[in-house]
Amino acid sequence: MKIIDRYILKSHIGPFILAFITIVFVLVLQFLAGFSDRFLGKGINIADIAELVMFQSAWMIVFAVPMAVLVAVIMAYGAMTNASEMTVFRASGLSLYRLAVPVLIVAALLSLLVERFNNVVIPEANYRSKSLMMDIARAKPTFGLTENAFSSFIDGYSIFVRKTDEASKEIRGVVLYDLRNQKSRTMMSAERGVIRFSPDNRFLVMTLFNGEIHQIDRSDYRKYRAMRFGQHRLVFETTGFGFSRTSNDRIRGKISELSAGELRAAATALQRGIVSAERRAASITDAGSLQREQERIGADKMQYNKYLIEYYKKYAISTACFVFALAGIPLGVLARRGGFGVGAGISLTLFVLYWSMIIGGEKIAERGLLDPALSVWSANAVIGLFGLFLLHRQSGTVFRTSK
Repeated sequence: MKIIDRYILKSHIGPFILAFITIVFVLVLQFLAGFSDRFLGKGINIADIAELVMFQSAWMIVFAVPMAVLVAVIMAYGAMTNASEMTVFRASGLSLYRLAVPVLIVAALLSLLVERFNNVVIPEANYRSKSLMMDIARAKPTFGLTENAFSSFIDGYSIFVRKTDEASKEIRGVVLYDLRNQKSRTMMSAERGVIRFSPDNRFLVMTLFNGEIHQIDRSDYRKYRAMRFGQHRLVFETTGFGFSRTSNDRIRGKISELSAGELRAAATALQRGIVSAERRAASITDAGSLQREQERIGADKMQYNKYLIEYYKKYAISTACFVFALAGIPLGVLARRGGFGVGAGISLTLFVLYWSMIIGGEKIAERGLLDPALSVWSANAVIGLFGLFLLHRQSGTVFRTSK
């Protein structure tokens, strides 16, 4: 039996490595294609670009491993079925359940490794990647701006520029939307502007020249005003965008920079704040104050749900290795022609379906319409049950013929 187990596992090694390298390579190319216009001609050191790609590749690995498992399983079992090896195994008294055991054990071990990677390496990689991006932006303030496209590198603002000049820090054809106030919308346009950091790097200063400001009340569109200016200065507070490396004690502000334990702790603390706020709201009699308090509670609840969603995703995505192996075994038998194209095609279809359910569940959970755990884990449950169903069906039919 050990010989057969080793043979089955050995048949997965080649397809897994090929699929893994291919997926990571495609994702790295996609990242470089999306950011190449920001890197090229900006005077950014090649070593810093390579370091940024290395940090960004961490999330690509988590994405690639489950999909590589699925491709490898489908290819391996498809090839064995096509070569009539399944018939030989059946003649030896081995069921499809037994033949699935070594692959499922390795897939479970891979899930554990991906979980550790997700909770230890990914937060640190995201943290260092964000710090490096901030370092580059401090030295090159226009780095976060893309010509002829809207950029949101400043929280609460959407900025469009037609032309940027890295040497003079000047921008031309500027359109800026202030999205911070939900009750009104403010739009600014200017012929040109200059972006610089304050001497202490605490503030990003954007000076606009020859432009207009338009503001409208969203609750009453008759309340509209427009102003012209020769010079208008905007000051944005920041934790830091020449190039000096950010210290490693920077506060971890983004959800992607937190481990599962930190996410759980943040969610628990926020939940206590929500309970206290709801008690305060119960004693408020003024309608306006009550509405503002309820809006804050609603925002806190959404943030609380986001923390829990990310917490459960760290484990759900890790478990996907096992779930995909479970579904891939009967799919490989059904595919029979175990080529890379067939395996990749089936895997891509199943993976798109899986991520569609994950993303859809996130959106539903963020709004509080469904429990975050149920929303995130539902994709694993659906794919897992689908795999069990096919495995049960194929265990009784696959050995009748291998052609």
